[in-house]
Amino acid sequence: MHLLIVEDDPETASYLERGLSEHDFVVDAASTGDAGLEIGLTGEQDLIILDVRLPGIDGFEILRRLRSAGIETPVLFLSAQGDVHNRIEGLTLGADDFLPKPFSLAELIARIRSVERRRRGDTGGDLIRIANLQIDRASRSVKRDTMRIDLTQKEFQLLAYLARIHGQVATRTMITENVWGHGFDSYSNLVDVHINRLRRKIDRDFDPKLIHTVKGAGYVLEHRD
Repeated sequence: MHLLIVEDDPETASYLERGLSEHDFVVDAASTGDAGLEIGLTGEQDLIILDVRLPGIDGFEILRRLRSAGIETPVLFLSAQGDVHNRIEGLTLGADDFLPKPFSLAELIARIRSVERRRRGDTGGDLIRIANLQIDRASRSVKRDTMRIDLTQKEFQLLAYLARIHGQVATRTMITENVWGHGFDSYSNLVDVHINRLRRKIDRDFDPKLIHTVKGAGYVLEHRD
């Protein structure tokens, strides 16, 4: 697995490079925001580990520019700024996980593997059909009837999760843990914002409506008569 580490603290960067290399990761490194962005824009890495506070542009701006350029490389924030506000900002921009400092290498590796599994969608088959909705997890494509629907990476992960458990109510906590990973605030409006965006793309111009709110519980994806 090919990683990019963008970290300005030499001691932390050296620790990460050495520790991750010993676990068979291929590691690129950058010590400034501008250098990290330049490498990230190549799209050659499987995952980017970003500090928030960096010389030059910060980690949030790096992620914003990567996503604006169509680069969907998974991003894991590793930062001393681990309060709820910063976690929500990073996730809203399209990050996949947020690990506060100080951290253990074992937990970081576990988070990396978790992001990798979520991105691959390792549970269940590649093709899911619910009514006239078709989700191809191998090609990461979605259709209603014959019309292709373009989703962001996080929208696709959310839809794929709801589809895997279709007919079962997903609480905000379940969605947060399965789409964003453990440790995030399930009481924020992050889940609701993404559900609303997904509804606009999946349901607004199509019938039957498939994404339903279960009052006081969460959301469910199912075909209702």
